[in-house]
Amino acid sequence: MELIEVPQLIRNADRFREVVTTLARHGLADWISGVPSVWRERLRVGRDDESLTTPQRIRVAMTDLGTTFIKLGQVLSTREDLVGPELAREFAQLRANTPSDPPDAVIAMIETELGASIDELFSWFDPVAMASASIGQVHRATTLDGLDVVVKVQHPGIERRIVNDLQIMQKLAEIAEQQSTRLQQYRPVETIREFQRSLIRELDFHRELKNMTRFQKNFADEPKVHFATPYPKLSSRRVLTMERLQGVSVSDKEALESSGADLTAVAMCGATVFLDMIFRDGFYHADPHPGNLMILPSEPQPDQPNCPPRVGILDCGMVGRIDSGLRDDLEAALIASVTSDAASITEIVVRLGQVPMDFDEPALVSEIQDMLDDYADQNLRDFDVTACLQDVIRIIREHHIYLPAKVAMLLKVLAMLEGTAHQLNPDFSLAELLQPYGQQAMSRRLSPRRVYERMKSRVNEWEHFLSILPKDLADVLHSLKQGNFDVHLQHRRLEPVVNRLVMGILTAALFVGSASLWSSGVSPQLFGVSVPGLLGCSLAVFMGVRLTWQISRVR
Repeated sequence: MELIEVPQLIRNADRFREVVTTLARHGLADWISGVPSVWRERLRVGRDDESLTTPQRIRVAMTDLGTTFIKLGQVLSTREDLVGPELAREFAQLRANTPSDPPDAVIAMIETELGASIDELFSWFDPVAMASASIGQVHRATTLDGLDVVVKVQHPGIERRIVNDLQIMQKLAEIAEQQSTRLQQYRPVETIREFQRSLIRELDFHRELKNMTRFQKNFADEPKVHFATPYPKLSSRRVLTMERLQGVSVSDKEALESSGADLTAVAMCGATVFLDMIFRDGFYHADPHPGNLMILPSEPQPDQPNCPPRVGILDCGMVGRIDSGLRDDLEAALIASVTSDAASITEIVVRLGQVPMDFDEPALVSEIQDMLDDYADQNLRDFDVTACLQDVIRIIREHHIYLPAKVAMLLKVLAMLEGTAHQLNPDFSLAELLQPYGQQAMSRRLSPRRVYERMKSRVNEWEHFLSILPKDLADVLHSLKQGNFDVHLQHRRLEPVVNRLVMGILTAALFVGSASLWSSGVSPQLFGVSVPGLLGCSLAVFMGVRLTWQISRVR
């Protein structure tokens, strides 16, 4: 697709030019080499950061392009299986230094969204933002009931800018996938579609409010963990009001050391909460970095006057879900890991992911078996879960297997969880905490109740199959009898191959026919040469050269 074939981006022409120019300036738009020179001149292709590596240039370019591209980089930092460890580390450094909006604009947004004046909503509202991120900023406030809260307000106009940028990203991804064989391995079109769905959901604060409510319900009987209470009456799609937590951020190392809290107990408690989310509830907080965790003062219980500090969890906008099918696969993978069954793990990986056409299954089994042997002799105390997960991701990436976003996110969360816990206690062992969940998984899979449920499910499936079989079989036999039975074959991305094949046949036929006319001296002639034969051969040579050039571009 040529650059000029983007009519839907006309209304975003200036931003589109800015994006492409920025990518080209950092040497990242290699597909621009395929467009006319006049376009390359207008887009100022060149590099101004020769000393940086390619991953560093990508990070700098995304920073220059602003909110939407920074969010894309942050999402890709969780897809080490897709972009590789070096790019993932660079993307993890992306932070949006978004300036806060003027107080008048913030107050106007709140009043418009909640349908009342700021004085009617809060007894006190701090017009100066305590923090500003890519999508919104946070203000301290006090409700009319005297409760201390924070108000998260979306930046005015940010939704429109993000939607426009997403349209540009989608078109650039299509161009990159068609023009650059190097970028095809990153699946830009599919990646942008996943990112678009995720970011559009994040723009709706109603979803975050529902997530917080669900987490509170799931951990209602857990005194060691606390989620901020949301206030629906003071919230909307672009405004979210929640309880203000008073404590020490896990990201503040100096405050942690001076707090006197038992950091070992806190690390154990926090990790257990996240593992319960994953393996018990199937609904988990997907961003457990230190800035989203706090140590809160304990609330003394009647039977426990000296309770340890509680763990407070912030920012519930990004969550992950584990359905029953994925849970079964995870449990099967845990059991296969314990028994060193590489073939079963390979089968699960192939079932979960998308494998290439030239996939070598025996090679994958062999590499997984080697990895299992490397970790077999380690005791639980010294087992490095993060290193093991990185090895798994490396093997999957080397075999060009594309994992679904929900699986890649889960692997990243487990690695982040161990890293955050190590900041609290360097001797923390996530493997020791994971062991009981593996044992529970084995017990659950072999329990009579689970066996009964699986048998019941299979009976229902067979019952449904037997109920529809007679009708479907009768329809097929009737179609055969009438002579109108058709078999429809679906193919993907074969059009260019078929077109080139047909063009090659036509080119060869034209050359052979024209050569015959030339050799026979068919009239009219010019200087003793058949004009139809000469023109036909010239056209065939031109078509052959053009076809050869097109084929060489996609190698």
